[in-house]
Amino acid sequence: MTRSQTRILAVASGGGHWVQLLRLRPAFEQHQVTYMTTSAAYARDVGTGLVTVTDANLKEKSRLARMFLQVFLHIVRLRPNVVISTGAAPGFAAILFGRLVGARTIWIDSIANSEKLSVSGRFARHFANLWLTQWPHLARPEGPEYWGGVL
Repeated sequence: MTRSQTRILAVASGGGHWVQLLRLRPAFEQHQVTYMTTSAAYARDVGTGLVTVTDANLKEKSRLARMFLQVFLHIVRLRPNVVISTGAAPGFAAILFGRLVGARTIWIDSIANSEKLSVSGRFARHFANLWLTQWPHLARPEGPEYWGGVL
């Protein structure tokens, strides 16, 4: 890693969250990026720069606790300068722990959440340095912000 490279941790759970995160790849080209997700099969998309965590949601308390611990350990080991997430639970955990270790944090709420903000996004807003929505009608003065475009 050169002095000008930023260590980025890009986090998303599977499916649409992952697809949206991959659409941001051109923005990461000059930096050292590690991807975090819930499926090792996604290594085909990013190569060796992938770490995985347990897939969990609010209904699976023990799996959720395991996932939070895994995310915390990866954050401590990787020490990212920036954490960016398109959701869901692993992204929130990474935003939370990333902020605690001094990383700049960015949450981009999923395009699928067109009528209201995601649960994870509503939690992440308290820890994200930048909180974005992909729908202009969901933007509010107190956040999230809408910067245009759709992933």
